[in-house]
Amino acid sequence: MSSTTCQSTTLPIDTPTTAPSPSPPLKTSPAAEWHQQRRKQMLTKYGPEIKSLERDSHGLYVGIPLLLLANISLASLALYTGMASLPWIPLCLLAVFPGSMFSLWQLQILHDCLHGSLLPSSSKKNRKLQDGILFWASMPSAFGYYLYLKYGHLSHHRSVGDKDNASLERLFDSSRSEFEDGDVLFVAHRMKLKGGIGPTLQFPNIVKKWSTITTNHHTNNENNKNQKYNDATDNNDAGTWKLTMSISNSGFQMWKQLHPVRNAIAFTSSFLFERIMLVFNDGIVALTGRNFFFPNKPDSFHKECATYCRCAVMVRAALCILGGFSWKPLVFLYLCETLWSLPPHPACAMFVTNHGSKFSPNNNGGNDHESSSSSSSWGTLGMDGGCIPSYSTYAGRWYSLFTLGTNYHCEHHDFPNIPLHKLGKLREIAPEYYRRGSNDNLLHTMRDAFSTPDFYACMDASTITSAEVEFESGS
Repeated sequence: MSSTTCQSTTLPIDTPTTAPSPSPPLKTSPAAEWHQQRRKQMLTKYGPEIKSLERDSHGLYVGIPLLLLANISLASLALYTGMASLPWIPLCLLAVFPGSMFSLWQLQILHDCLHGSLLPSSSKKNRKLQDGILFWASMPSAFGYYLYLKYGHLSHHRSVGDKDNASLERLFDSSRSEFEDGDVLFVAHRMKLKGGIGPTLQFPNIVKKWSTITTNHHTNNENNKNQKYNDATDNNDAGTWKLTMSISNSGFQMWKQLHPVRNAIAFTSSFLFERIMLVFNDGIVALTGRNFFFPNKPDSFHKECATYCRCAVMVRAALCILGGFSWKPLVFLYLCETLWSLPPHPACAMFVTNHGSKFSPNNNGGNDHESSSSSSSWGTLGMDGGCIPSYSTYAGRWYSLFTLGTNYHCEHHDFPNIPLHKLGKLREIAPEYYRRGSNDNLLHTMRDAFSTPDFYACMDASTITSAEVEFESGS
């Protein structure tokens, strides 16, 4: 593991530590401002039509039935894999389809619930009902979407691509209840970020001593960096050992420019391994009541994590028991939640490109409308020829149905309160703000995404070379 991926320090247990000061309010990132400016322009031109999509539309008669279908299907199929002792190959195929589709539907409908577009306006006042749907309807799952949605998604809309807030170090070390940008947990596997890495885990020094003994047993290399560190800290019997590491960053460090197959394998490996760790971590949180990956979060955060993990673990255990005392129901759910994010799954194309650093001759989502913004705060985001921080994938009506509107990502950031089944209508109302056509080649989209990694949501667009811009615009 490279030095940029793993760092360690030792502190005495009796050394007083100062709790981090409260973080300032989250600022609106340039990428989020870009969407706000587009929203103002579109409302100026198409106000009545667009406002009706927000005000008069909801997903009660679409989202709720599909959510029930998705969750009942996931539970039934999970039980079936165990009760029928389904062989591993058919189990994996069942997870690819329809399992992964149902898991993606679960995420997208809960996402609408979070934004308040799932229920009618009269029901939106009942926050407890929305919270109950968000909590309980995130099950069954192997690691689930609930904690990301509750603590990381709304802040993502404010901080997307922010060079200060959108970093692994900031996310894991923060004392704020909500994540600065929850999407960092995903994009760190496949995109360039600024800032340090995380999380930082703390262990008793006995763990470090055990590591020293094991290392010395397997190697006699006196120049080993870990051995130098051990020699410096062996006398600190009362200390604690802190390890800063990142699974996602470790995988991303293995990427090589213009090697899409190698990069896709590295992405898949780190993503799957990290999700396995999340499954185990849910059990630890359920037992201890603490999420040790976020040591500085307030007690209310840990209490909510513990409550969710205990309920989710009980549901998973029930499925495994009812499924014939088999692990296959849990494995099936794990595959359903991960496979849609990985190549060559069709949904992967929109997942890995939704917040890149695309360039076009103008800067309104790859369309022909010229921005009227002249504010210097926009930088490269609001000028002709600038960077596009959000991207939609248009591959036909069936693809939009398969992903349940998740592919309309630029549209969603423009108008987050429009329900999933109306986002395509927004594109029809204001076509000059979005790319034309519906024939994106999904395999080519994935190939390009894994050939040359972007900065996350135009985080550092000014440093992208002209050759890289030419490569992307010609893809």
